[in-house]
Amino acid sequence: MAIVGYARVSSVGQSLDVQLDKLRHCDKTYQEKQSGTNQKRPKLQACLEYVREGDTLVVTRLDRLARSTLHLCQIAEILREKQVNLQVLDQNIETLDATGRLLFNMLGAIAQGEEKPLEFIGVAAQILREKLGIDLEQLEQQLRLAMS
Repeated sequence: MAIVGYARVSSVGQSLDVQLDKLRHCDKTYQEKQSGTNQKRPKLQACLEYVREGDTLVVTRLDRLARSTLHLCQIAEILREKQVNLQVLDQNIETLDATGRLLFNMLGAIAQGEEKPLEFIGVAAQILREKLGIDLEQLEQQLRLAMS
């Protein structure tokens, strides 16, 4: 069970140093200097091919991994099929547990353009508190942090 990091910046002039420092605990790290909108990201493709069942893919932020919500969902499906955990450090998301998977899916829904994202967050947090016993304030803080 390997911990595999992926770091990306959008242009050659940008530095990967901050991301690489946060990913220093990873067993293997893929790094790329490509625009997120670029369809051809060979290091990401290599990373997704490398990870195996039980591994954890670690990124610093979701926008370093995917170019759109659709792309993020596609990557999430690849990881799910391979039984690979996703950990997003700066947004405190880990898909290893049910709460992390739910938070990940909620962020995806919000990113797809909910007309009233704050209302959506409130309703979703209330359901989580009542059904799963998750603290409303803690969840709201995590969602707001992840959206910033």
